[in-house]
Amino acid sequence: MAIVKVIEILSQSEKSWEDAAAEAVREAGKTVENIQSVYVKNFQAVVENNEITEYRVDAKISFVVEK
Repeated sequence: MAIVKVIEILSQSEKSWEDAAAEAVREAGKTVENIQSVYVKNFQAVVENNEITEYRVDAKISFVVEK
């Protein structure tokens, strides 16, 4: 039986929500091994002068914990 742990990460990007999610996985991958999936819980955007300037995601990253 595998044990799966879930961590929650807030990430942002000036490009897109997809890039913000990818950045969350990249950053988590620096200290976490065996990442299996990412679930984007919430989307947000910062708006300045009627334009989106930053895309933000609240991501849950799942990974297998080895014994």
